[in-house]
Amino acid sequence: MAPCAHMSSGRLSQGLLLLWVLLGTGLCHTDAMTTSFGQDTGTSPPTAMSSGTAQPTEGNYTYITQKCWDYFVELMRNVTTAELCEWKVISRPYSELQGCLEFWADSLNYSYPNALAEQYIFQSHHRYFHNCTLEHPVYFDPPEDVLLAMIIAPICLIPFLVTLVIWRSKDGKAQ
Repeated sequence: MAPCAHMSSGRLSQGLLLLWVLLGTGLCHTDAMTTSFGQDTGTSPPTAMSSGTAQPTEGNYTYITQKCWDYFVELMRNVTTAELCEWKVISRPYSELQGCLEFWADSLNYSYPNALAEQYIFQSHHRYFHNCTLEHPVYFDPPEDVLLAMIIAPICLIPFLVTLVIWRSKDGKAQ
């Protein structure tokens, strides 16, 4: 049995990957029981869309993405409800999920991003981050017509003010 390793660091050889898939072992063996995809949300885990002819790679990727999700759920168990919207806290589990999905898609020559990986990312947002709102409002650029007016007004005002200063300095008496 191979030791549990970070999914985002290093690459496994193709032979080890094939052995791992054929034996059907998990990414990490933990004593704790991991929650499956749909226990809290009432939805079933995403499944790969097939066009009638299922390829072995697609089935392997479907199995592995479930293991990536289980690992993400395990990492998120350590995050309290108050910390769910703090990027410093959730960036590692979220990046691990994304990295795992991307790494295994690349290792199995499966396209990334793909519909299955996208469903897991959406599910993570729906399950964990749906109540996160921005504390600070996001400021947007003004519309182009307002922006153009704000740029042109000072440009047109400068020649008028220069003309006014020159006219006043010629007409004024020495004090």
